[in-house]
Amino acid sequence: MDTQDTWVAARELFRDLSDHPGPDAFPAVVEPWLRRAEREYVGVLAEDVARLPRSPGEELDERAADLLWELYALSRVSDVLLLAFQPRLDQGSDPLDGWPAVTRAQYRELFTRLGMAPFEQAAAFDPFLHEIVEVEQAADPDEPISVTEVVWPGLWHGHVLFGRAGVRVRAGVRHAERGVADRAPLYWTYVRRHRPTVDLSQGWGHNSQWRTDFRVDVRTPEGAHLNVCEKGGMDTVSDVDELLTSAERRELLIHRSLVRAPDDIAGLSALGEGWQESHFPFGWQLS
Repeated sequence: MDTQDTWVAARELFRDLSDHPGPDAFPAVVEPWLRRAEREYVGVLAEDVARLPRSPGEELDERAADLLWELYALSRVSDVLLLAFQPRLDQGSDPLDGWPAVTRAQYRELFTRLGMAPFEQAAAFDPFLHEIVEVEQAADPDEPISVTEVVWPGLWHGHVLFGRAGVRVRAGVRHAERGVADRAPLYWTYVRRHRPTVDLSQGWGHNSQWRTDFRVDVRTPEGAHLNVCEKGGMDTVSDVDELLTSAERRELLIHRSLVRAPDDIAGLSALGEGWQESHFPFGWQLS
């Protein structure tokens, strides 16, 4: 993403959406932006994404920094447009209601025209592809996770997973615990209506927050590679993460959230109320 016009494109769309609370966001805001983007932006984006690593250890292209920031900005656009499909926690007013809504068809059109491929397959639950939105707790604690409904589509951009599909699931408590798997903080995420989120833009200034890297997950014939641009292992941990078991750290990286109450819930709770949002898995990589 070399030119100034290209670099600011997704951030510009995010800003324009934030300034447009009306119901006609797609024709009034998204469509004009898409027409400009289709001139050069879409092609440049595809070329740059194709250069991203396909396995751990591959060197990043010299232009990757700008691309990862641009993909992060696009992910913010996706996050605010997905709010319309997410459950409300209560019937009161919600400050997130200020974001404009689009239909699922319009959401798919936006990202399809940006060169992405939507998917909604849900024959089997796959945490690489699926984000848990709500859990129906099965009576059998050992019942595996199964998808009961696809809430929004996932998105591929070439070999890179841009966004997971949102799904409702049924599961035994030993696999996905209601109130944790669907309500614990979701990492590498800007915003969700129904749960807290944590990403590395939080706490930074108006401009600095946009220099946040997009998490790159890829799937190749050799398997899935999570957070492939990072080099850290799950044994490099903060004081909070040290209280998680290795299996819990793995689940945090794969699901981007905890899915069950941790074994050492007493020790974590002793750290204070904010422990759930104090994990730091951002440098972990898994293949």
